[in-house]
Parts: sequence; C-alpha cells; structure tokens
Amino acid sequence: MTDERVVARLRPHARALFWPTLVLLAVAAGVGFLSGTFREQWQNTALLSVAGALVLLGWLVPLLRWSSRNYTITTRRVVVSSGLIARSRHEVLLLKISDITVERRGLQSVFRSGDVVVNDTIVLADVPSAALVQAAIHDLVESTARAARSL
Repeated sequence: MTDERVVARLRPHARALFWPTLVLLAVAAGVGFLSGTFREQWQNTALLSVAGALVLLGWLVPLLRWSSRNYTITTRRVVVSSGLIARSRHEVLLLKISDITVERRGLQSVFRSGDVVVNDTIVLADVPSAALVQAAIHDLVESTARAARSL
C-alpha cells in the first residue's frame, strides 16, 4: 500500500467572517469617534470596556470558531476536526465511502459553496467549491477501489 498523502486541507467558507468583521469595523469607528468625548474618566473607561466586550463576543469568538474547524482529505481518508480546547475528530476511510452528496442552502449557490455529505455520517459544512471537493473525493474513492481490486 502507498503512503498516505494529504490531497486538500479546507475550512468552511470565509464569508462566515463577514458580519463579525463588520462588527469589528463598527466598534473601531465608534471608539474612534467617541473616545475622549466624555468628561469623566470612568465613562471613557466604560466605553473601552464595552468596546472590548463587543470585539471579544462579536469578532474574536466567531473567528476562533471558524478557524477551529478543519477538513482534511488524504489518499486514504476524509477527516473532520473541530474544537479549540476539546478537539473532536471524525474520519471515514475512502474504501468505506459509498455516497457523496452536495447540499446547498441560501447564498451557498451564489458562492458555489455547500455542505459535502459523506455516507450520511460526515459533513464538510459550507466548503468552498463544493462540487470540486465532491469530484475530488469521488476520484479518490475510485482510484482507491481500483488499487484494492488489483491487490
């Protein structure tokens, strides 16, 4: 059997960061406009504290959630990893794959992204170029099956 090689490493589509980035820009604009306008020091400190909380909850948490989900496609398996502190990992061998479907909702069609569902057990949620990912997995499954039959 050949060595396992990584074919693709993916994350969910980056448009998930659109609204959090708008929150970050709005908070930065608001702080830039309002900082130093209050007479009392505690009011300026409160403004910075509220802005920090908004940035933490509105931008940093979604960014960390997005960056903690990874999809890896290798020459032997498909792996879904998620989580920052408690990491979970789901994988399926290419030899066990019998069904690969793409599901699209809302704006996913516009951005050509979608959910690639493998055997109704593993979901690569909102991957960019979902049809291409589906075709790549399908080709890998076929070549793996061909190699297994020739042994």
